[in-house]
Amino acid sequence: MNNSITFVATGDSFITRRLPSKDESFKMLSSLICSADVRFTNLEVTTHHLEGTPSAVSGGTWAVAHPDVLKDLKAYGFNVLAWANNHTLDYSYDGLAATEKYLNQYDFIHAGAGSNLANASQPKYLETPSGRVALISVTSTFHESWIAGEQRPDMIGRPGINPLRHNTLHVISREKMKHLQDIAEIVNVNGFYNKGIEVGLVKRLNEGLFPFGRLIFQEGEQEGRYTKPHKKDLNRILSSISEAKRQADYIIVSIHNHEVKGDTLDEPADFIKTFSRACIDEGAHAIIGHGPHVIRGIEIYRNCPIFYSLGNFIFQNETITHLPSDFYEKYGLDHNHNVADALDARSYMNTRGFSAYPDAWVSVLPLWSMIEGKLSQLTLYPIDLGQEIHRYKRGWPKISQNEDILRKLSKLSVPFNTILKIENGIGKVVLS
Repeated sequence: MNNSITFVATGDSFITRRLPSKDESFKMLSSLICSADVRFTNLEVTTHHLEGTPSAVSGGTWAVAHPDVLKDLKAYGFNVLAWANNHTLDYSYDGLAATEKYLNQYDFIHAGAGSNLANASQPKYLETPSGRVALISVTSTFHESWIAGEQRPDMIGRPGINPLRHNTLHVISREKMKHLQDIAEIVNVNGFYNKGIEVGLVKRLNEGLFPFGRLIFQEGEQEGRYTKPHKKDLNRILSSISEAKRQADYIIVSIHNHEVKGDTLDEPADFIKTFSRACIDEGAHAIIGHGPHVIRGIEIYRNCPIFYSLGNFIFQNETITHLPSDFYEKYGLDHNHNVADALDARSYMNTRGFSAYPDAWVSVLPLWSMIEGKLSQLTLYPIDLGQEIHRYKRGWPKISQNEDILRKLSKLSVPFNTILKIENGIGKVVLS
């Protein structure tokens, strides 16, 4: 690692339309992206010709786009994609297989999902003139049925995503615990748990822990909700990093996550911070977070960047062309209604949800350099996705001169002791 290598990354590319023209804003972004050796985005749609069956559950919207949208991601300059996220199995196993087929057809290096857990977990490698780079893709936001299954000598594995589960503990005072136990007894919320222990179907929790349905509580003075990575998943991911650091010059880890610490989208859950730092301790060189559709703070940990969320790069979940009946039924609609009706119902005529949430329509594009495994420069370019225009046109990124985006990012980065210097509409991280 004697030579400098450059990276550019984005958050979510929820792309459902073809790029209408390669105008000046596209050219500016493409030129910036193509200036880097490693050019990353997260693909947050399935891509196929409706070759899959709609899953019984989805990531919110059943996300599908024509495979040719991959041509436009290619035109921007991206060469590595993550696709472990909460939409990977929106169209079940066939949708996953079709998406993988088209990603291969368009010659992307991609990671995070596959025909079994080994395939979903394995590092994928990008060859660049400046070095070999490994990508590992993980998601902490998913339906439990989407977890890829392990192979056995006598049984095939299950298609799915590379998961990072987490354990949650709720700490409350002794007085509140007594109230909670009284409520649990009155409503019999732990009936199955208690009977399961009696007949040997359920394992008893460790001493001091009390279940309330699926939630776990403990007495303590420091009240609050505490999360930590699932040990088995964390060890598997760290093992992938251990393999990759012997096979590549640099390692980037993608983590798609919606989980929050408090009641705001801006702050990542504790287990995400623990996970990100553990990955760098093991040998990763950058953690690229995305998922909540807003930007989160940046941490420089052991001379490596952790982007807790890069928000959206392309955001077009309002131009899905097909939706299953489940979506319509959720909003009280039937076969007499169409996609536009369903989208109107979801957004309350553009007054609710992400449609009316300004933070979802701005983000940043980081460009950084590393020398001998250490961060040497990190520059941040504000991005605007055009919330103010009609839903069938908005969602394409443009470089913005709005320094308020950078000022918010600077504020969100303060808890991580990261300082941003803002000049002429561009942010630069001050490195010690």
